[in-house]
Amino acid sequence: MAEPLLSIRKISKRFGGLVAVNEVSCDIYPGEVVGLLGDNGAGKSTLIKCISGVYHADEGDIYFQGRRSHFPRPIDARRQGIETIYQDLALANNLDVSANIFLGREVKKRYLGGFIRMLDEAHMLQESRAALEALEIHFPNLRLPIESLSGGQRQAVAIARAIYWDAKLMIMDEPTNNLGVPEQHKVLELIRKLRDQGVPVILITHTLPDAFAVSDRLIVMHRGRKVTEKRTAETHTQELVQYMVGALDDTRAR
Repeated sequence: MAEPLLSIRKISKRFGGLVAVNEVSCDIYPGEVVGLLGDNGAGKSTLIKCISGVYHADEGDIYFQGRRSHFPRPIDARRQGIETIYQDLALANNLDVSANIFLGREVKKRYLGGFIRMLDEAHMLQESRAALEALEIHFPNLRLPIESLSGGQRQAVAIARAIYWDAKLMIMDEPTNNLGVPEQHKVLELIRKLRDQGVPVILITHTLPDAFAVSDRLIVMHRGRKVTEKRTAETHTQELVQYMVGALDDTRAR
């Protein structure tokens, strides 16, 4: 088996007297989708925020690409190739597709001997179109503002942006939430394409059919603890629900 791209070991995070994440360990391998499941308050979002530099774990270690890693800020995690797409997508609604893909990393060209620098909109448009086409995403007009796009199209822009900037690990927080059925299917297809390109995905979702549709493994958390880890083909919805509500807990049998 290949070496894990990401390994977390006994990660814990506390907020005062509340233990939000309690000694969680897991490995993420290249080219797989791992579903991260659990009810509200299970610790899923806190765990990924510890991985992506939003929070600093109180205990435990993170290894990325075989090296012990520490990300003081989200930008430090992004520079290493960990891209996180939250439910709000962090897109600028008034800007068009290419401007969002290059948001904060705009390309400029020089005029008049370098004294004047202006946005190279033609280059950014060309690169954005290529990034979208690599994922087989087709927009009739990349000049449209983000606010005019559907929820699925916005998810596609956020994914294309992450891939363009060389994402090595993708973390997606409820990517199909509030989408219609056709758009849900499109987002799931994009997740499969990422997996086929060797980019592993951590998928946080409450929608079990989505998890079963694309995940290779499933991790369930309950009250901050990892209570089980299953191959998707070796479990079923009823069993996972029991883990999610705390009726089953593999760790207690050890």
